[in-house]
Amino acid sequence: MFARTSLRSLVRSPISGSSSRTLSTSAILRDQQAPAQVGTGERNLIKEQEERDVQAVEAEIVNDAPAELQQRTVRIYKPAKTANSSGKAGTSFWRVDFDILSGSARWENPLMGWASSGDYMQGTFLKFRTREDAIHFCEKQNWPYYIQTPHKARIGPKSYAANYSYSPGKLRVHHTK
Repeated sequence: MFARTSLRSLVRSPISGSSSRTLSTSAILRDQQAPAQVGTGERNLIKEQEERDVQAVEAEIVNDAPAELQQRTVRIYKPAKTANSSGKAGTSFWRVDFDILSGSARWENPLMGWASSGDYMQGTFLKFRTREDAIHFCEKQNWPYYIQTPHKARIGPKSYAANYSYSPGKLRVHHTK
């Protein structure tokens, strides 16, 4: 998408006189515009912000994440409601989870018997309001991802009167004590 060498530039600091690397995502978007627009000196900030929302600028260039994090696949999904409650709290957002590493050095803690792991990203997840926001973030981080589509819960029709309707066969007996 972008050439890394063209994105990074050496800038001489007026205070210290030393060279340091600087990069701004706004500068990347400005450099992609037509040369006539860049030379005028006036910027349309609203238009730049809209383009920044639509176009995913790779953040891996400026972030300081470990290299092994860039190779991990993430899963984008909408969590299901918990089995032990009838409420649907926590199911209205989309989640991004890191997949479990195959050689992540899992072991059982000898003192308490808890499961332990050497994977530092195992319990990390991110929440997003929409699936598109999660996809946009993963593309911006340059993470490989896959999307798990949610299943619709099918709730059959229920009737209180069905508890007392006649059905041939063995009689149901409810013991109270």
